[in-house]
Amino acid sequence: MNSEKKNVPDFPAKDRNIEIFSMPGLSVNLQRYEGKNLKLTAKGALKPACSPILKKINSRLQEEKPALVQEDRVIPSAWLPPIPSPAFKRLIFAEVQIALGKYIPETVSIEITRQNSSRYPPGTVADELDTDTIKRTIDEALELGTLIISFTENDPLLREEIFELIEYVDKKRAIVNCSTWGTDFSKETALRLKEAGLHSLMVGVYSTDPKKHDAVRKSEGSYERAISTIKLALEAGLLVVMTTHASPSNMKELPALYALASELGVHEFSVWESMPKRRGEPVITDRDRRTILEMYHRINSAPEGPRMFSNTYFEGQMMGAMAGRRWMHVTVDGDVKPSPYPPFRFGNVKEVPLKEIWQRIRSYPYFQRQKNLSPMHDPEFMDFVDKIPEEAKLPYPFEEICEK
Repeated sequence: MNSEKKNVPDFPAKDRNIEIFSMPGLSVNLQRYEGKNLKLTAKGALKPACSPILKKINSRLQEEKPALVQEDRVIPSAWLPPIPSPAFKRLIFAEVQIALGKYIPETVSIEITRQNSSRYPPGTVADELDTDTIKRTIDEALELGTLIISFTENDPLLREEIFELIEYVDKKRAIVNCSTWGTDFSKETALRLKEAGLHSLMVGVYSTDPKKHDAVRKSEGSYERAISTIKLALEAGLLVVMTTHASPSNMKELPALYALASELGVHEFSVWESMPKRRGEPVITDRDRRTILEMYHRINSAPEGPRMFSNTYFEGQMMGAMAGRRWMHVTVDGDVKPSPYPPFRFGNVKEVPLKEIWQRIRSYPYFQRQKNLSPMHDPEFMDFVDKIPEEAKLPYPFEEICEK
């Protein structure tokens, strides 16, 4: 395992009680007690609004191992800002706002390229969002309170401006995550990502069998490239996450994938439920979810091996469904969706400010209700999907099938 990783942060004795957030009516401190445990405490008139999220974070700090511990901070998960940090302060503020009824898109994921192969035919990516539009979208997201910017879908590292975009994000306001297929990754790439201020690199691995992984990626040699990417990223000192999807066909592979993550020494093993595109496609069952949750709790309570992230837990039990509540997604065309998966658009960043689009999403009763299932697993939401005309171009305008 990475030599920086320990069970607890080694904060100096004088920092046993660190103020990490302060606003009129609320202050939040990070306490170290009994020599090793961490706890967030709050005081002030707004303490009741802040208590639910602090309780959830404290339970994770006390019951689960973090992704990474460094001398002056702890990273509970690649999907949370370091504690303490300016971005974590924004998380506390956002959660107070949400508790008071004002939902904030804490995560904004952005597609920046159609490319997933270094052999991609030339001249076919001209309609990607231009760099200035992406930067403006990032600025608008940060103004909305976003604290996680994620570059995702296809292979963002194949876009030349990726390092410029990562560097552009104000790290005092948000952390930056980036996914990759490992298509054309080198030691130089890893070092440039580190220099640009990347929070975590997420590398997808879908099977321990190279042939099965290559079949998913539809590219021979994809498995070896992904493994090489993980090793090079770790050598460069990046926070590295090995990601996979839980589907009916690979549930039994999850233990072997975690063993591979442990062998490689990544900081986190991230499991996301696979999403259907329409009703009737195979999806994981409630029994599968119980299996994932058992694995999640068992792994994260054990001192050795990488931490496990699971949206089955994060969205199902901890935070509730994120799409349209704490999450917003921008496609490579500029269309804005509640998350990457629903086949609906609510506006386009080339035409409408992101703030207005977020208000549109939030105006629909469906997104105003708390849910523990992602939309594409929710029968109520799938009723909307069923109304999309057969040959319609996706993503489809939500307002054409759903009244407010």
